[in-house]
Amino acid sequence: MEIWYVWVFIISFLSVSVGNWIYRWRNPKCKGKLPPGSMGFPLIGETLSFFATSNSIDMHSFINERLKRYGPLFKTNIAGRPVAVSSDPEFNYFLLQQEGKLIELYYMDSFSQMIHQDNMSNLGGYFHRYLRRSILGHFGHEPLKRKLLSEFEDVINQELHKWTNLPEVDVKRQTVPMLFDLTSQILMSHKPEENLGEDLNNMLQSIMTFPLYIPGTTFYKCIQKKRKAIKLTSRVVEERMKGYSCDNSAEGCNKTGDYLDEIVGDIGKEAFLTKEFVPYLLFGLLLATVETISPTITLATMYLLDNPSALQQLTEEHEEILKNREDANSGLVWEEYKSMTFTRYVINETLRLENVLPGMLRKVIADIHVDGYTIPKGWVLLVMPTALHLNPNIYEDPLTFNPSRWKNIGSNGMAKNFIPFGGGNRPCAGAEFSRVLVAVFLHVWVTKFRFTKIKGGNIVRSPILEFTDGFYVNVSRKHG
Repeated sequence: MEIWYVWVFIISFLSVSVGNWIYRWRNPKCKGKLPPGSMGFPLIGETLSFFATSNSIDMHSFINERLKRYGPLFKTNIAGRPVAVSSDPEFNYFLLQQEGKLIELYYMDSFSQMIHQDNMSNLGGYFHRYLRRSILGHFGHEPLKRKLLSEFEDVINQELHKWTNLPEVDVKRQTVPMLFDLTSQILMSHKPEENLGEDLNNMLQSIMTFPLYIPGTTFYKCIQKKRKAIKLTSRVVEERMKGYSCDNSAEGCNKTGDYLDEIVGDIGKEAFLTKEFVPYLLFGLLLATVETISPTITLATMYLLDNPSALQQLTEEHEEILKNREDANSGLVWEEYKSMTFTRYVINETLRLENVLPGMLRKVIADIHVDGYTIPKGWVLLVMPTALHLNPNIYEDPLTFNPSRWKNIGSNGMAKNFIPFGGGNRPCAGAEFSRVLVAVFLHVWVTKFRFTKIKGGNIVRSPILEFTDGFYVNVSRKHG
């Protein structure tokens, strides 16, 4: 009889404890009123719904459904972390001005493990200011204008010529190795014997998973590919450091004046730069370039081939550039790039529809009060550019590819309602680099080559944008 009472006590205690735990999970501590929403199931929250596949270019169904149910600000829980999701343009604009005051940069656990971001996150804003300055010095306006524009044209022309020898080309898959080689050259003046573009292809999809390092899981395979890439960048860093102390004029000196030279030169001057960390930094920059620009090029190609009138306008703009040249055989110059008005519209419209990532993550470092709600310190904030870019109250027929809409959109509207490269105090340092590279790709395509769609083009968000069956074209030269 006594044993029965003991078991009753134990079961009752566990029931109360579990019930209390579930209550606290669903009702997190807050010095105020939390935004509406659901914290989902204990431990996993709403993670499964967040990572589920949504078969549309429209916003991921997870976001769409909750915006309709709760409004532009709601709470959820993803991978065990409390998250506030915002699609309010005014609030988002305000937030992105508050870096270092109310919010700070934050990365998913899986991405942190990929590039050792856990070490960088402790450095605060100084590291990111250093990184931005160093990137702009090699990928920004001046190097683009001085030399990269013409280099882009040469590399893309050579690559598209190779495509003419293939019966069909998966645009994203074939663009990746080109971008890998191009970025490797700028970063470390190095064209590896082994192109790791294929390993980097679709790595973002792998990163946007539960960080379970178990053989057979997507994340496990992703880590193996990362290690392969780190071995390559580590070898390059080691070789560069061996000869770095020499004089530039000395025989066998490894100095080239590239990005890696600058970073290696700052080892010892900056506490966060170590021989062990630099390979991860190079890997992160390679990954960011390859996995963000390749889908932009693919989507622009797909939409233009599906919209003959837009493709015709684009072609006419670039043919006009060729007609106005004194030397027909000369390459692109900066003034010609700046004159590409309709090209800029095409790129804007592609970026508006694309939204490769589901949003911008920030960590809340002080309680945020908005519209009677409180977002507690320690929470994660997910700013949703997609909700702005695909909002029918901002963009008429938002799921329609219409480059001409940008004729009537002023700079004020773009500042708050168009943020493909982030905003506030920490916009993407590679924004202009990406725009120029895509513009040059379009220029070379429409002036020298002919693309014919073969198959593919189905798009899903999971929540990363993916081309499930690729997008295949046949490529031929326009003139002989």
